[in-house]
Amino acid sequence: MLQAIAKRLGQGRKLILLHGNADPDALGCGYAIARAFPEVDICAPGGLDKISKVIMSKLNLKVLDWVDVLNYDQVVVVDTASPDQLGEFADVPADTIVIDHHARSDRWGDRTYYCDDTKRSCAEIIYQLLKIAGVKIEKDVGLALLAGMLTDSGHFRYSNAALLRTFADLMEDVGVEIDEVTSMTDLEPDVSERISQLKGAQRIRFDRVGERIVAISVGSAYESSVCKGLLAIGADVAFVGSQRDQNFRLSARARPEMIRMGLHLGKLLEDIGVETSNDGGGHGGAAGLVGVGDVEAILNISMQRTMDFLREKKRGKDALAL
Repeated sequence: MLQAIAKRLGQGRKLILLHGNADPDALGCGYAIARAFPEVDICAPGGLDKISKVIMSKLNLKVLDWVDVLNYDQVVVVDTASPDQLGEFADVPADTIVIDHHARSDRWGDRTYYCDDTKRSCAEIIYQLLKIAGVKIEKDVGLALLAGMLTDSGHFRYSNAALLRTFADLMEDVGVEIDEVTSMTDLEPDVSERISQLKGAQRIRFDRVGERIVAISVGSAYESSVCKGLLAIGADVAFVGSQRDQNFRLSARARPEMIRMGLHLGKLLEDIGVETSNDGGGHGGAAGLVGVGDVEAILNISMQRTMDFLREKKRGKDALAL
C-alpha cells in the first residue's frame, strides 16, 4: 500500500493535516512529506506542542492553522488515531490518505488507511515511505523524523529493536549525531509547568494492587507533564485530567513494565471514549481522552478499569503459584 500512496503523493496539490497539539512525531512526518513531494502544505488546526514549536523554528518550517480543504487535490492525515483529533477538520474527504501507528480504528471508514501499530512512531512509517519513493533524505528531514522517533518512544524507554535499528539507519543515512537530535527535543520545563507538576502531586489520589500503584489527579494544564511527574514519584500508571466548562481533557502514562504485562492505555481510553461518546486513544504507555463530561468521573472510571486489569493479573499469578 505504501507504494500506491507514494504514487498518489506525486500528483496534484496536497494538504497534510496534523492532530491537535501536534507533537514532534506528527510534525516530523508532515515536514518529511512536504520536503519529499511537490506542492504540499501542512496544517495544524489544533496548534503545536512546545517541543514542536521549537523544531518548527529551528527548521524554518511554515505550518498553517487554517486552510480551505477544497483548494487541495489530496488530503493526507498523519499520526492521528481518529478523525475527532482533527477538530473542525474531522469530516475529511472520502479519498483522504491516513497514515498512522496507533491502535487501528474503524472510525476512518473506507478512506485509504495505512496503520502499522507495531511501530513506536509514525516517523518510522514515513521513513519507509520515502525509501520506497526513492527520495534522497536531506539532513533536516532526517532530524525531524529522528525527533519524532525519539519523543514518541519516550526517549527510547518504550522502544523496541525495530525502532532502534531504524533510528541508527537514519542517523547514518543523513550523517547526524544523537546530540543534534536531543538539542531539539530536550527542553527544561518553565516555571508554570513545574508549578502544575507540584499541584498535581498535591491533588493526587492513588490505590494499589499488590506492588502496583495507580494514581489520578486533577490539574488545569500540562496534563502529560504532570503524568510523567507522578510516575517519577512512584506511580506505575497515572491519569491526569483538567476541566474547562463542560469539556475535559485527560492524559495517561504507564511504566514500560505495565505494557509488558499487557496494559494498553490507548485501547483502554478508546473504549472509555466510545462508552461516554468521547474521543480517546493513543499508545500502550501514553494516551489521551478528550470530550464533554465530568473529568472526576472519567478519572474514576479510568482508575477502576486499570485496577480491574491489575487484579485480574494478580489472580492469574496467584493461581499459578498454587
